[in-house]
Amino acid sequence: MPPRESSVSEADLTLIHALQLAPRAGWAQLAAALGPSADTLARRWARLTAQGRAWSGMLPGALTAGSPAVSTAWIRVECAAGTVPDTAAALVEDPGTLTVQHVTGAADLVVYVALPDAAALDHYVVERLHKLPGVRATRTHVITALYGPAAPPRLNQLTPQQLREVRALNTRGSRAVRPAPLMAAPDAVDQRLLLALAEDGRASVAALAKRIGAGESTARRRLSRLESTAAVLFRTEVAPRHSGRPVWCLICADVPPDQLTPVAAAVSRLRDTRTVATVTGPHNLFVCAWLGRIEELPEYTLGLARKAPGLRIADTMVALRVHKLGAHVLGPDGNRERLVPPDIWGVSSHT
Repeated sequence: MPPRESSVSEADLTLIHALQLAPRAGWAQLAAALGPSADTLARRWARLTAQGRAWSGMLPGALTAGSPAVSTAWIRVECAAGTVPDTAAALVEDPGTLTVQHVTGAADLVVYVALPDAAALDHYVVERLHKLPGVRATRTHVITALYGPAAPPRLNQLTPQQLREVRALNTRGSRAVRPAPLMAAPDAVDQRLLLALAEDGRASVAALAKRIGAGESTARRRLSRLESTAAVLFRTEVAPRHSGRPVWCLICADVPPDQLTPVAAAVSRLRDTRTVATVTGPHNLFVCAWLGRIEELPEYTLGLARKAPGLRIADTMVALRVHKLGAHVLGPDGNRERLVPPDIWGVSSHT
């Protein structure tokens, strides 16, 4: 594996790992676990975020596929020759398009979308995707369940002692390997709260209250309730090029229907797996993974076969460029440039 760039130090990666485990822990709490002072950690985080090398955010309803709150899908997009850059640039501006990848294989782009319901998804595909000049064809795979939160790959920087102390700061529990509990569609106040968290997953309750136009006790109560229903998936990300696992791949697989749930749960536990989705369409299981090198892909797929002997791999796509990741736009250098608020409800147009 090539060495990481010096712009992201080992101390930086240790802080990012801690924030992946306890994304809303206070600087004083993290200082007690990691060693450097609270001011040092805060300055380090401010530098990383300003440079676009790391960021903290949230995705609304990311774990509620199949609930009334959101309709999610992977969409494979075929483009006319020479139109991939312009098509990708258009798609990254869409609030409900959370991920945009230029990939190898039959499709040119793969996008992950989240919209309020099936009707909104239909409108997006027909009235938006199909009308883009560069789009030749699409195939939509509606997600029926997600296994394992769509969280970034862990950096494995913390010592065993630091791991114990940082995990104790996180009250949200360990990584799930089952579909998240269902939730009702968020009301207008919850929607504003979710968008505020998408912009900064570490925003204080006071700042959140100001953003949603409510008192701090209301903001705290609503945040706690949303967390309990898995409507909020906090994400502390590091730009893939600095993560040690810069290679993204999407594996489409076929699994016998009676084995789908146990296979999805088992595959989600593999070290490099990012998320596993059961989907509609000709293939019923999509597996996303981040790898250190493209040469690791055969070993990873072998691991899939060992975990699930009934699984048959139908297609494998590898990202050539990540244009958008979890609502964040990445530049040609792979660093974060900006957030496109995941306003899947149109809140911004009414405020």
